[in-house]
Amino acid sequence: MIYLDNAATSFPKPEAVYVAMDRFARHSLANPGRSGHKMALESEHALSDARHRLNRFFNGRNPDRWVFTLNCTDALNMAFKGVLNDGDHVITTDLEHNSVSRPLVALAEAKRITLTRVPSDTGGTISPEAIRAAITPKTRLVAMTHASNVLGTVQPVADVGRIVREHDLLFLVDAAQTAGVIPLDVQTACIDLLAFPGHKSLFGPTGTGALYVGSRVTLRPWREGGTGGDSLTPTQPTDFPHYLEGGTPNVLGVAGLVAGLDFVEERGLEAIRKHEVDLCDRLRHAIADLPGFELFGHADASRRVGAVSFRCEMLAAPELAGLLDEKFDIAVRPGLHCAPYIHKALGTAPDGLVRVSPGPFTTNAEIDHLIDALKQITGM
Repeated sequence: MIYLDNAATSFPKPEAVYVAMDRFARHSLANPGRSGHKMALESEHALSDARHRLNRFFNGRNPDRWVFTLNCTDALNMAFKGVLNDGDHVITTDLEHNSVSRPLVALAEAKRITLTRVPSDTGGTISPEAIRAAITPKTRLVAMTHASNVLGTVQPVADVGRIVREHDLLFLVDAAQTAGVIPLDVQTACIDLLAFPGHKSLFGPTGTGALYVGSRVTLRPWREGGTGGDSLTPTQPTDFPHYLEGGTPNVLGVAGLVAGLDFVEERGLEAIRKHEVDLCDRLRHAIADLPGFELFGHADASRRVGAVSFRCEMLAAPELAGLLDEKFDIAVRPGLHCAPYIHKALGTAPDGLVRVSPGPFTTNAEIDHLIDALKQITGM
């Protein structure tokens, strides 16, 4: 299988991730913080080490403010439902994944909040000044993606963050497509809440993610339960990270996430991004020469991460992707990519687009095989 769906989840993982998880599962997989024996302490140390690593990687202020979650969706729900109050106004964009859109729309439809969705330009970029113009006296939160999962377009989050901080509001960034690919400094970008999965460009397993909660944020716990260290308090202990980490955490997954982070730091974010974007440019240039195909998003590689979305006038996206899978053993992602608002803006709903997202292990030959397959399918 030629796997070109890394924007959904990375595959394969670096070999060190498999090795680290196997070793941890065989020798250290106890319940962290729940017992005083050596294995439990090793598990607790693994979580603590991971928090310190993430705090350094994203330049946070306090490792205890990194909360492990089930995935990015879990982190976003934790943020929205913990920080928003009745009557608040929220600003978001038309680029968002449903992990951002659905919780906010549900709160708006329940008359809990009001919601403004700022449109992107024709290339898929949000103007910071459009965010500024949407701010009202009741605005509490600005929530936006760092890069579109459909178009790959990187957003000016640092510019938006400064505007949000000038107005003393909270700023949430969904880094699902950029954590592990683009350097992100939560302090420089004035980010109060950062949500990301562990299973994409950080190369951990599925079922991992994190939420950074900055010191300016006060929120309610998303789930409540056992924390191990404090069993007497009748409600959730207010110290971080336990305040937001009720229940046994996925310490095995976190061990894999740290091994993935090792890979990212050893190879370097710039090198990883360049490899993926170069492959995308190779594909974009070939598709541009094929009649009946249309590319979307910025042509400028400096404004994108490693994703290419296109459509073919001969075949709907699901049909084309199905043929690539069945006849050529190539895995891509067709459809609306859980981001319906940008597809509506592009005029690509309801069939959507075909998205190709290479990873660090993808080769030029695999991209060329995809190009050849597209030519064979369309008879070009």
